[in-house]
Amino acid sequence: MTDAAQEFVRPLTFAALTGHKVITSLWTGDEGGTPNLDSAIEHIAVAQRITALVVAPATADMLANFAHGAARDFLSTLYLATTVPVIVAPAMNVNMWQHAATQANLAILRERGVHIVEPGEGYLACGMVGSGRMAEPAAIADVVRGILMRRHDLEGETVLVTAGGTREPVDPVRFLGNRSSGKMGFAIAAEAAQRGARVILVSGPTPLATPANCERVNAETSEQMHTAVMNRLPEATIVVKAAAVSDYRPKHRASQKMKRNGALTLELEPTEDILAEVAKHRREGAFVVGFAAETENVLENARGKLIRKGVDAILVNDVSQATLLTASEAIEFAEMPKREMAGRLLDEVVRLRRGAKVAVASR
Repeated sequence: MTDAAQEFVRPLTFAALTGHKVITSLWTGDEGGTPNLDSAIEHIAVAQRITALVVAPATADMLANFAHGAARDFLSTLYLATTVPVIVAPAMNVNMWQHAATQANLAILRERGVHIVEPGEGYLACGMVGSGRMAEPAAIADVVRGILMRRHDLEGETVLVTAGGTREPVDPVRFLGNRSSGKMGFAIAAEAAQRGARVILVSGPTPLATPANCERVNAETSEQMHTAVMNRLPEATIVVKAAAVSDYRPKHRASQKMKRNGALTLELEPTEDILAEVAKHRREGAFVVGFAAETENVLENARGKLIRKGVDAILVNDVSQATLLTASEAIEFAEMPKREMAGRLLDEVVRLRRGAKVAVASR
């Protein structure tokens, strides 16, 4: 319980109702007690033994602490120390809920994979009527139950994810590259790990931190990424190729920095087709998902790539939405944060794999 929570309900009441210890401070084991080592590190012990962190009600102040990494009390410190699913059920005044700062903090949390149980509308404690009323406990429990039930649906799987762009050297200081940030691939890796999979993340250059419980392999060029992927492919039961690998590279790399001297012509050669090779050489039963970015004839081009590469599914992006294509389906995803998109994608992968296994078993 935070200090503010204790102004509404005493810790003794919660202890009596639940039969469990109520933690009220980062520094003291018992109310009014003397600081000790056990209480000072308790947030780490709690973070390691819980299966979910649910904050209800979540105030505007606590959402801000979470979004900006402020470790000001036991709860905000616990949030930073845990790697389990985090679910928050906001409750506040309608104007506070609609404020740009609160909405910006929520956007940050969604991008990091925090699950938001949206508040309802109704009579608020401040006397106003509008959005900001905490969702009903049963609704919150349903969300938590759903998250925990799907959390382990990838146990026993080894998921190989590629992320980020590649850099193809022109000379010792210049390269051909693209704008890929790697965020989508990292979100998929984080979501897969949280759902119980062993995750191998092959990443191009990016400042993004490695998601918890993921093994990271760095690769700068398309050739290096090809080598890294093919080396680890025999281990993978699911492959998600989210990296933006360069299609071409300079045929000849200058050994010294090229001086500016009028027009420059570069001869390019195609890079390795990693996705096609993955589909061809994967282990039996492995499921392969590719990515495609299209600007015209989106579905037609993506379906052609699906067939040409020999993969099980292609997630194609255009300006407004994404579509997951298989040989028989087109599943549309509305615009959403990358972590939420990662969850939706893996939901579909689990469903499609389950269907494939049933079809094989029925033959």
